Amino acid sequence: MPEVFSWDNVANLLQFPRVKIGDIVEIFIIAIIIYQVIKWIKDTRAWMLFKGIIVLFAVALLASIFQLSTILWIFSNTINVGIIALIIVFQPELRRALEQLGRKNIISSLIPFDEQRDKTEKFSDFTVSEIVKAVEELSRTKTGALIVIERDVMLSEYENTGIPVDAIVTSQLLINIFEHNTPLHDGAIIIRSNRILSATCYLPLSDNMRISKDLGTRHRAGLGISEVTDSLTIIVSEETGKTSISFDGRLERGIDFETLRRRLIAIQNKSTENKKFKLWKGRLKNEKVTHK
Repeated sequence: MPEVFSWDNVANLLQFPRVKIGDIVEIFIIAIIIYQVIKWIKDTRAWMLFKGIIVLFAVALLASIFQLSTILWIFSNTINVGIIALIIVFQPELRRALEQLGRKNIISSLIPFDEQRDKTEKFSDFTVSEIVKAVEELSRTKTGALIVIERDVMLSEYENTGIPVDAIVTSQLLINIFEHNTPLHDGAIIIRSNRILSATCYLPLSDNMRISKDLGTRHRAGLGISEVTDSLTIIVSEETGKTSISFDGRLERGIDFETLRRRLIAIQNKSTENKKFKLWKGRLKNEKVTHK
């Protein structure tokens, strides 16, 4: 006997599943994770590999729909090996992601690492003035330079690749180091606090495919170190004399010296208050900086 039509049956068919607050939170968290993963790999070489993985999953889906048993057997028997292969292939990107995660404020606020809790002043006003003065002269004479300023993440790994200097930061010394045909001019120098740690240091080159083709190794090295650490790097072009800075995986080209001074003051960490600096907009998000 055919079922009698009733609005109750229609209501049962249109009844939505019960959604709990926990379900909404889970959806929100998963959406954020997926968005961050896509955003993370979008500007790296992993993006091309990621698109290849999507194609493979699409093939597996089609094989499942049309019951292509041989293809399904191949996928099912290689999935474990494939996961291990992905970890090996994406090892540099995974390491970079974990390093960036460790530098997030949420982690440093929950886990009081000693180096993250160090609120002492990073370097003095004298050091700022000497760096800016040296960059002005290097830019005027079109002398290539690569100056890495250490912040919370220690740069000992890269410091050990160079020649120890351990000297007070002065404009004369910086200019002399990068002078052509001198023993220390090639490579980067690393500054910690108010001292130059070492010179001729090797830095990791960025593999960002969106970098302008007219930029050379010096700019790629400056951008590369900012992708794996929280340092600020000053780059002076040998061809044009223009000054650029890299920070947090971003490169700002052709800045003036007053802007450079503001960037350096922004990372001085003069106040013990908890502040967040908007480095790339040239202003502070929380304008409670004390100036000497």
